[in-house]
Amino acid sequence: MIDVAGIVADAIDQALRIPIDFHSLAATGKIRVSSQQRFCGGQTATAMSACAALGLRARYIGVFGSDAGGRRMRAELAGRGIDLSFAVDGRGPNAGAVIVVDNAGRRTVLWDRDERLRLSPDQIPDDSLRDARLIHVDDMDTSVSLQACAMAAALGIPVTSDIEQITSDAERLARAVTFPIFDHHAPSVLTGEADPERALRKLRRLNSGLLCMTLGEKGAAVLDGDAIHFAPAAKVTTLDTTGAGDVFRAGFLYGLLQGWTVPELLRFANAAAAVSCTRQGAIASVPSRSEVEQLFRDTSHGSSTLGRKDAENS
Repeated sequence: MIDVAGIVADAIDQALRIPIDFHSLAATGKIRVSSQQRFCGGQTATAMSACAALGLRARYIGVFGSDAGGRRMRAELAGRGIDLSFAVDGRGPNAGAVIVVDNAGRRTVLWDRDERLRLSPDQIPDDSLRDARLIHVDDMDTSVSLQACAMAAALGIPVTSDIEQITSDAERLARAVTFPIFDHHAPSVLTGEADPERALRKLRRLNSGLLCMTLGEKGAAVLDGDAIHFAPAAKVTTLDTTGAGDVFRAGFLYGLLQGWTVPELLRFANAAAAVSCTRQGAIASVPSRSEVEQLFRDTSHGSSTLGRKDAENS
């Protein structure tokens, strides 16, 4: 069996580092880059790479470009032991992104993709999902992700998600998956609530399962039934946050498949994301399981858990 099958985004990233922070860049309007490199990345491709590094049997279902970038992307994932039996070779240049990283490690992503590289729902055969224990989707092509969710439901396979973009289909995707994992800004935009707990409680109307959101340098939060769990981020010296959210999701998936408690899987996912922040690039920053386990053990802080009454009284 495959532990996790991931759909759908990969990209070749051009990473540009600047020697100042974004606020200073906005004020000056111009700055010379201090370095530039090309890395392999993309939401789901990075998450599957991290899953493989953690010891899970991972499959990637997506479209590679017909150019050198596409060949590099395919070779990168194959070299990491990821099953590409159902990946598609498309026509056109591989999807790509320009990622600007400031001197604090914060990043801004500008991405583009040739429409000929869009995966269609009929390019996901039942056999690509049937042997998976878990399916992971992103929000790059919601029609494809929703199709995968419907197929997974028919097969009785749970689905996790990467929800970053606030589109008209964001709520549909949150309803369709088993475990929605939101980027830090998404819940507040969807609900109008700036407070993470209030936002997650409002999102309960969409899904009765675990609701997770990343909180950047503050860690992550999960609403489990009526209980809210917060886990602070592991403290590291941040070089580049590119891919950290995708690596977090891989750590979360790993914990789910191990049957861990919510506090345990949150701490592990935070540790995985933290290690990735100490390196440049997306897939290039993926940590090994031993590295994550070491930081997990060294993390002295724990998660805090509040029920509704405690939260209301705090």
